[in-house]
Amino acid sequence: MLRIVESFYVKSAVEPSDYPASAYPEFAFAGRSNVGKSSLINLLTNHHGLAKTSGTPGKTRLLNFFLTRYKLNDQAETSFMQFTDLPGYGFAEVSQKEQERWRIMVNKYFEQRSQLKAIFVLVDIRHDADKKDIQMLDMLRLREIAHCVIATKADKIPKTKQKKVLEALAKGLGLTTEPLIAVSALKNTGFEGIAGYLESKLQDTNAGTL
Repeated sequence: MLRIVESFYVKSAVEPSDYPASAYPEFAFAGRSNVGKSSLINLLTNHHGLAKTSGTPGKTRLLNFFLTRYKLNDQAETSFMQFTDLPGYGFAEVSQKEQERWRIMVNKYFEQRSQLKAIFVLVDIRHDADKKDIQMLDMLRLREIAHCVIATKADKIPKTKQKKVLEALAKGLGLTTEPLIAVSALKNTGFEGIAGYLESKLQDTNAGTL
């Protein structure tokens, strides 16, 4: 089982020329503004405050890069991967110019970050499929980028209703073979599913070791 040992903030960037140099596998987190990307990264890495959270939707305007050291299956060796926190999309008060800037920035990241292995797309389990999330998933399918959908705030839905809600959400998002993982930061549930997905993508990757 994957275990994250420690994580570090590396830098923030907009243009590919400013991306941190790295040969390690990379995983990015995408979703609407205030869906909880930064909080998820902090909980996944067990590093409170690693990714800066804000109560103001649309505040994050940069690509934020984090380096993570991990172990697989209790092995003595540690390896590295990187996480990227993408700016949230879909915030109504952001101007058209700012939205276009976001689209260009993220497209460049998808096109030029060769070590990118997969995208985690976060959605709110309490809401029906959103057109912005559908557009993101369509873009990832078009570019043939591996992705996994994470339904946040699972504690807000009774367990007896979760299966039905997730089935409706998967249908609305057009998911067929893509994973859909329900996560609750409050109850600390669902993280083993994320770790399992990361592990599956890392096993065939020749990551650096210490």
